[in-house]
Amino acid sequence: MDVSQALATGTPFEATAQGIIHRPELTDPHRGGHPDAVAVVRTSGSTGTPKQTLLTATALRASAEATAQRIGGQGQWLLAVDTQYVAGLAVVSRSVHAGTTPEVIDPGFSAAEFIAATGRLDHEFTAVSFVPTQLTRLLTDDDAIAALQSYSAILVGGSAIPEHITKAAANYDLKLFKTYGMSETCGGCVYNGTPLPGVTVDTVAHNGVDRLRITGPMVAAGYFDDPDLTAAHFIDGSFLTDDYGSVDEVVRVAGRLDDVINTGGIKVSAAQVQGVLQQHVPTAFVTGVPDAEWGQRISAVITGDTPQDVLENAVRTTLGAPAVPKMWLRLDTLPMLDNGKPDRVTLTTWLAKE
Repeated sequence: MDVSQALATGTPFEATAQGIIHRPELTDPHRGGHPDAVAVVRTSGSTGTPKQTLLTATALRASAEATAQRIGGQGQWLLAVDTQYVAGLAVVSRSVHAGTTPEVIDPGFSAAEFIAATGRLDHEFTAVSFVPTQLTRLLTDDDAIAALQSYSAILVGGSAIPEHITKAAANYDLKLFKTYGMSETCGGCVYNGTPLPGVTVDTVAHNGVDRLRITGPMVAAGYFDDPDLTAAHFIDGSFLTDDYGSVDEVVRVAGRLDDVINTGGIKVSAAQVQGVLQQHVPTAFVTGVPDAEWGQRISAVITGDTPQDVLENAVRTTLGAPAVPKMWLRLDTLPMLDNGKPDRVTLTTWLAKE
């Protein structure tokens, strides 16, 4: 049985790198299961604590329907993300809902492989979902850009989206949807800053910042076998995220609760510093490490050859002097998890040793 068959038949499962695992216990209410449970997705573990997110058939269906409505149709998908992650599982779910078969490509594809796979799509409406690293690679190849222009919808999410992707989408007229969501919402539920149909995003005050809360039919049933964590995050059909931001005309995600760096008594968003740096370098990672003098020391890992003084001035001008990193580590490439996110645990460990 593959993922498509499991979703179509409602068979509870977990997709892993080794294959499909039948998980009948997901429907057991004594372990926090749900009678409508069809899949469990383990979070990426980017902070070192993976969770088992329980997705129901109803939630996945709602996500697929809302996505089709927002991107303007449904058809055939290119599956470029492993199904053990919610982005890949969502692509298969949307395909089942549309009655189509996705074209599968290895997540580490080359430009030539992407172009060939795109050519095999035979539906008038085509879509693909990427993590930023994958799309960045394609934007350096003219033929790959031409292939990207043929898609009816290009979704990108899973981690911070560099400014160069936004600019390239405008320059090449790509039908890009920058998505925000997580395993607990069946993947992206905010597209280009606007919640999907049926989704509401608001904020809850938390230690001086506004914590984002998501309500909608695609919210997961909870965490399997973890009632305490479920009670802390899932309340009356809403999911209380670990992100903070603002909601006005659009949803703006400022960063994670654990990326607020308290340096010398001043709170600085690691995500905002990283965003400034990524306007000048290919990739960047920013975090706070313990420091006897400052409490936390703002530290940055970067790639590329942009001079450090240029980067320091950019941060100082945009965010103020307290936000300038006090430690810099320059690498050829950042260590990444399989889902395209920076390996926070490894990077933070390296910085702590500097």
